[in-house]
Amino acid sequence: MSVWTGIGLLSLAIWLYLLAARGGFWLTRERDGNVLAPPLHWPAVVAVVPARNEADVIAQSIGSLLRQDYPGSFRIVLVDDGSSDGTAMAAEEAAAAIEGGRARLDILVGAELPPGWTGKLWALEQGIRHAGSAGHRVDYFLLTDADIGHATDNLRSLVTRAEREGRVQVSLMAELSCATWAERFLIPAFVYFFQMLYPFRWVARPENGTAAAAGGCTLVRRDALEGAGGIASIRTEIIDDCALARRLKKQGSIWLGLTRRATSLRPYDGFLTIGRMVSRSAYAQLGYSPLALAGTVAAMMLVYLAPPLLAVLASGPAQWAGAAAWLVMALTFQPMLRFYHRSPLWGLVLPLIGAAYTVFTIQSAVDFWRGRGGLWKGRAQAMTGGT
Repeated sequence: MSVWTGIGLLSLAIWLYLLAARGGFWLTRERDGNVLAPPLHWPAVVAVVPARNEADVIAQSIGSLLRQDYPGSFRIVLVDDGSSDGTAMAAEEAAAAIEGGRARLDILVGAELPPGWTGKLWALEQGIRHAGSAGHRVDYFLLTDADIGHATDNLRSLVTRAEREGRVQVSLMAELSCATWAERFLIPAFVYFFQMLYPFRWVARPENGTAAAAGGCTLVRRDALEGAGGIASIRTEIIDDCALARRLKKQGSIWLGLTRRATSLRPYDGFLTIGRMVSRSAYAQLGYSPLALAGTVAAMMLVYLAPPLLAVLASGPAQWAGAAAWLVMALTFQPMLRFYHRSPLWGLVLPLIGAAYTVFTIQSAVDFWRGRGGLWKGRAQAMTGGT
């Protein structure tokens, strides 16, 4: 057997494993569309929204939260994390335009970032402290980003699942913008790769150690958060949503799914913007290890680039193995493409998309080595204690 045939067969074996034994990640079955019976009583919820220079989207985000049709007690704490663009004023104006909105929104001016914290987590910590000291009952925290819009029934749906299924955390992967050519090329694959790393079916199973969440929209039981050590227990984490999920899964059952009830309000300008989003956390995912980086690059070449190259350039068994692997690869991408209303032909382009994400991962390592790792809102935070 030739080396090329061996590479083709190995790549095909990997894709057959991903197809059949990786928790059905590619089927995208974990969604929030199921209608569950409402709970016997509606617990008290406080939304905590960290915001840093979000004036362009904050009115939509806060407005969507204030319009929730939630039957129970619901309040919002916006933590203005050193914004210089009038974020707090825009939020206040949006709340004033909604009946009773200003009374349900607390705007907190964030304190200076202390050593040992990333910016977003410090803002969340302050919001949670404020909610706990305001004299209001809090059963759940809704931790949501300032650029996420919520359907009017989103909170009701989140709480219903948490209460009816006994979950300590319910998280939604917000629907991302997928309108421009760059977004169509990269965004469906972003969610697809995330599901491959953290199969949502495995996340929901208490007996499985896989834990993950999407930081844009996650509902957390207050007692479970406190039992897990609070936000302070993950204060240095770049991939904070998954770090929190790992701690919360030790407290009880968690759930993560796709949704159309929570959507990203900010489109991506182009390839560079999406690349920066990926690069911000990619090297952290590898534990800042050069060896893990080298292994990841080699694995990406084997899994994504080898199949089409063999299918086009090789002959005999190597060509057939490469073509079969490429076909299975395209097949697993189809449900995600349907979710984002994209042509099935994009499945054939997945090798090129994988190559782009490999470049983003390498760039993430370069940024870290240059002291710009985990860059978010002007802060380089990777392993620097949030300075």
